[in-house]
Amino acid sequence: MTPQARLSAAIEVLDRILAGASAEQALTNWGRASRFAGSGDRAALRDLVFDALRCKRSYAALGGALSGRGLVLGGLRDRGFDPAEWFTGEGHAPSVLCDADTGFTPAGNVALDCPEWLAEPLQAALGADFAAVMQALRRRAPVFLRVNLAKASVAQAMSALAAEGIACQLNQLAKTALEVTDNARKIQNSQAYLGGLVELQDAASQAVIEALPLADGQRVLDYCSGGGGKALAMAAQAQVKLVAHDADPRRMRDIPARAARAGVSIAVTETQDIGKGYDLILTDVPCSGSGSWRRDPQGKWALTEARLTALCQIQADILDRAAGLLGPTGTLAYATCSMLGAENEHQIAAFLERHRGWSNPLQRRFSPLQGADGFFVALLTREA
Repeated sequence: MTPQARLSAAIEVLDRILAGASAEQALTNWGRASRFAGSGDRAALRDLVFDALRCKRSYAALGGALSGRGLVLGGLRDRGFDPAEWFTGEGHAPSVLCDADTGFTPAGNVALDCPEWLAEPLQAALGADFAAVMQALRRRAPVFLRVNLAKASVAQAMSALAAEGIACQLNQLAKTALEVTDNARKIQNSQAYLGGLVELQDAASQAVIEALPLADGQRVLDYCSGGGGKALAMAAQAQVKLVAHDADPRRMRDIPARAARAGVSIAVTETQDIGKGYDLILTDVPCSGSGSWRRDPQGKWALTEARLTALCQIQADILDRAAGLLGPTGTLAYATCSMLGAENEHQIAAFLERHRGWSNPLQRRFSPLQGADGFFVALLTREA
């Protein structure tokens, strides 16, 4: 495909997304209907689409319309290209420009690609970092790997990856975190990955696990396990008896295979009878995902005030239920990939109001300005 044909394809896919399709489904459907496209074309199209979704407000302003055409036009102008050289109408190129394609230079929250209703709560949470964080979320997220210490040292993993042409560098957020600097698309077919030496996991997510008081012999519950990324990280960090649980057991279907590849043991439970008396419970709760909008840009624009209110209630309910499963000297860990105070500090303060006799010995935020996703973690314990 020519570069101009890729722009036309991006316009088509973005129009489907704006009409209500998920980005992944729209890209998959386009790929199935476009067998002529090679892997390079599909990768380039994906980048064009996700760049446009991350920057939807500013690109629409620059492109003159909230449409596939407007977003692609805006993307070209944002990168300093003259759209007239690309929108020629020749071959498979988009049709030539017209008066309706005139845009304007975005400013304020439009330029930051921040949903208007979220600007105030994000400013309250991020303070002086607000603009810089929102700018960071407009760009593609780095690719991070977690070294599986159950199978390899950091040096051994880096060497194995380098032998397959995958270059990495250490990341300061977590001792197991590697940032991929070259050939990220080779990872999932690499022997280092298939052999369980590394897992794809954000550096801040790894830092959350390092903040937990894990010790050999503990009974540990991953209460909102999902696909099991944090359960795998915990199992690799200490010899624990680990149980994975999720409100939707279907989310955990890949955990047994992932655990086998990693060489660790995780018990997956599909019932609500998950026992009590745990030494450590991690509640990585459902949240707005505002810290990881680079990876899920549709989530930024889909979030509503009503949905945020509902999520905050779900988070509080999970904390209350999990507290009843903890042993008397255990630790309840609360984590989100959110940057909003309502889902983070305010939740911890509200829990301490509801549960007298508990304390909060640790509370920490991770910012996209540190290179990884935005995360929050807090530890809760009963007072002696």
